[in-house]
Order: sequence, then structure tokens, then C-alpha cells
Amino acid sequence: MMDLTSHTQSGLSLSLHSATSSPPPPSLPTKTTISDDSISLQIDSNYRHSSNPMPSKPLQLLEERTAKFHSGINGESIEKEDEQEEEEFSILGHPMCLKRQRDCQSLPFSKRLAVEPGLESRRAAVRAWGNQPLPVADPEISEIMEKEKQRQFKGIELIASENFVCRAVMEALGSHLTNKYSEGFPGARYYTGNQYIDQIETLCIERALKAFNLDSDQWGVNVQPYSCTSANFAVYTGLLLPGDRIMGLDSPSGGHLSHGYYTPGGKKVSAASIFFESFPYKVNPQTGYIDYEKLEEKAMDYRPKILICGGSSYPREWDYGRFRQIADKCGAVLMCDMAHISGLIAAKELASPFDYCDIVTSTTHKSLRGPRGGIIFFRRGKKPRKQGMPLGHGDTSSHYDFEERINFAVHPSLQGGPHNNHIAALAIALKQVATPEYKAYMQQVKKNAQALASALLRRKCKLVTGGTDNHLLLWDLTTLGLRGKNYERVCEMCHITVNKSAIFGDNGAISPGGVRIGTPAMTTERMFRG
Repeated sequence: MMDLTSHTQSGLSLSLHSATSSPPPPSLPTKTTISDDSISLQIDSNYRHSSNPMPSKPLQLLEERTAKFHSGINGESIEKEDEQEEEEFSILGHPMCLKRQRDCQSLPFSKRLAVEPGLESRRAAVRAWGNQPLPVADPEISEIMEKEKQRQFKGIELIASENFVCRAVMEALGSHLTNKYSEGFPGARYYTGNQYIDQIETLCIERALKAFNLDSDQWGVNVQPYSCTSANFAVYTGLLLPGDRIMGLDSPSGGHLSHGYYTPGGKKVSAASIFFESFPYKVNPQTGYIDYEKLEEKAMDYRPKILICGGSSYPREWDYGRFRQIADKCGAVLMCDMAHISGLIAAKELASPFDYCDIVTSTTHKSLRGPRGGIIFFRRGKKPRKQGMPLGHGDTSSHYDFEERINFAVHPSLQGGPHNNHIAALAIALKQVATPEYKAYMQQVKKNAQALASALLRRKCKLVTGGTDNHLLLWDLTTLGLRGKNYERVCEMCHITVNKSAIFGDNGAISPGGVRIGTPAMTTERMFRG
């Protein structure tokens, strides 16, 4: 017998009886008992050996059982309640009998539990531990967090990848939604208790489409990616085989690592370049603009399966129509990574990639001003145009098949349960995106970037492309004999955050002599005030 506790047993027990033979006589001491405060499991030793197989039976509801006794007077059979209250049921096909002995001396379970020594003090300790505010629970972390809050408030934040979320977004991120696990998608979860989580995610999907004025018959969206890098890799995983070809803007030219970057020495840096073959296109080293003629020439030679537009350090508009022509000509799927400029696109301050692209990905925490995460938009329904189909790239289907493949790549291929607190916070941010106030905010961001660019140009500073069309600009420091890393340190000493960047020098060589500056509205308003 394995004793689970040291407390007195009650009269409640579970007995396993055969469905084909009568139970052994009570006098036979052949039972193994597992005991605790209130329940004991008694298993007849006859059934612990393979010589007595037990038939499989479905799980049954509890049934009342009465014992038949013969009267000592006339021999008539009468029904009488047993001295033990018994209920029969089955567990995994094995017949079980639940017995509770009538013992007026035994205390009810609730009373015995209440008098257990130290129980209430342990309960109180657990409640106190679970309800501690952060400064009490972890004063060390709390102090560091407060210092970071003051740094953000007192300094000038000019990193283009950052922004300041609203209070409602922060409240959702730090909410009870983080407690719920919900692998799967609305209406098809691996866990129960997701009826409200489904409502939140469905609402987030609807708001994402509305924010970019998309028709749900023509576009779908997945709001579960943990980041834009995860979103991009999910697209590759869903649509490509390992070793297939992708083509994006070179990282030193303003692209992103997740578009397949590798060093000049051939070292593969990102997972995109490790699992897929990548061949980048570049900007013109003299102008800083994308050279679309060379891009088309490279694409026709390389024949990528996915052609990527969008980047992390490109201050000008993207010619999506030209990309569409090139993608059709080489038979590629056209994907846009609008991570940096998604907020400006939603506010109609920049051209929309949705008019030309097949797939659009984005972060949700940059100009979109939401929580940190990613999002994937994909075309659905009937294809509106006949695309070029070179050998090996042909697709004779008339409808898009992105939805199922991308959703499966996100989950279960690459991620587990979604971050429900993030999805709720994103839904809040997307609701704000659709308001006139947000459009005014984005207009101010764009004005701030242009004002900063003009101020630098007046001071004879060299900007890549000579200015900006969006929220960021690239300052070429090579003419000043400075390196981006050194300038970054000087700015940090002045409580200004910027991002160093590798850019093309005058001789066409890659040089770590640039700095990328982004302009959220609230920071540059403070900087130019007065």
C-alpha cells in the first residue's frame, strides 16, 4: 500500500469488480489499497495478472446499487440498502464501485480539512504572494524599470524602430489575458475556455482589415506572429521548400536581415539565408535610390520564387507597380515588408502596397504604435490577373492558396500558443489607427522628419537620397570623418538615442559611417519646441 498522506481514512473507497465473475468473498485479504484523506482505491488482486483479462467497457454514469436479502420469516426476497452506500461506474472499461461506509463517528470532509494544522496560514501566504505589487514582489526589477521610464521621458528618442504606445495598449499587455493558453485559431482551438479569446482575435482581424481599407473577400490576415521576423519566416516556410530562392534589398542598402542577409565573406546571418537561398538587390551607391533596371536584370537571371520589397533603412517611396511588373516577368510571388512605414500607409501618407502585392507583412510596434509583434496579410479568392509562369515557377491555379499554407506555417509549424494579451493590445491600437486623430498624428510624424532633414541640410550635412519621404532619414557621416558607432556614443551622452547604420560610401564600398534617425511626433515636437 502507498500511503499518500498521514491523515485518517474516511469510509469512502473505490473497488474494482469484474464484469464477468462474482466478487471474491469478503474474507479474502487480497486487496491493495491506495489511501488518502477521503478516498481509497481497492483493486482485486485477481485482476492484476493477464490470466484474468478484463473486457473494455465505455465510461458509465454513477448508478445506485442495492443489496438483496432474504427474510428470515417467509424467505421472501426484499431489497434493502446496504450498510455501505455503493455506486457503480466504469473507468477505462473497468467496472468500479464507489462505497461510503455509514460511520457516524467520522467527520465530514470539509470539517476535517478545516482543522488541518497550518492550512489557513499556508493559504494566506499563497494569497499574499500572488497579490504583491511589483515594488514589493521584486524591488530590484521595479527600480530598474522606473529608471528606464525616466530615461524614455527625459531623453530624445530618435530610433526609427521605436514608438510610444498609449495607456490602453499597456493595460491590455499587462492583463489577465496572459494567463490563457489558446493554440489554434478562432473556432478551432486545442484547448477549451477560449470563447472570449476567439472574440478578441476575431475583432482584431476585422480591425486590421479595416485599418488598411481591405475587403475580407480579397484579403485575409494572421495576427498571431510574435514579430515581423517571425512573420516573414512563416511566409517562407508556408510557400517555399528549403533551398528555394528569395530576393530582397541588401541589408547594407537598407534592407532587413530577415530578407536573407549574408556577409561579404559568405557567412549566412539570418535563418532566412540559412534555410533558403537569397540573392540581394542594391541601391545605387551614388544616389541611394533603388536601381530598378539592375533589379529586373538580376531577378530575371536569378528567378526567385519570392521577390521582397520593403526595408528598415530606406527613406524614400517604393515603386510597387514596378515591382509587380518584375515579379510577373520572373514568375515570383511579390511580398512587401512594410514594418517601418505601416502606420504611414494606414494613414494614407504613403502609397499602399496592397494594390500590387500578394503578401504584406509588418511589425505592430513601430509607426503603427501598437504592441511588439507581427502581422501577415495575404490575398485570398480569385486571382485578378494572369501572372507570368516561366519554367519551374508555373502556377496554373486560378485562386490564391496562401491562407491555409501561411496559417499552418504560423501554427503549428513555427509557434505555439498566441500571446493573447498582445492580440488584444493590437486590436486596441488598430481601432485607433482608423481614427482622424491617428491620421493627424502620422502627418505630424512626416512633417517632423522633413523638418529635421531640412535643418541638417542647412548645416551642410549629407543625407542619403538628399531627404526623406517617410518617418526616417539617413545621415552620411563619412564626409565628417566619423563612424556611426562613435557618433552614437556621443548622442547617448547627450540623452539622444539613434541607430548606427552601414551605408554606401562615395566609392561604392560599404562603410559603417551612417546613422538612421526616426521621428515619432512627440519626441521631435519636444526637440524643436521654442
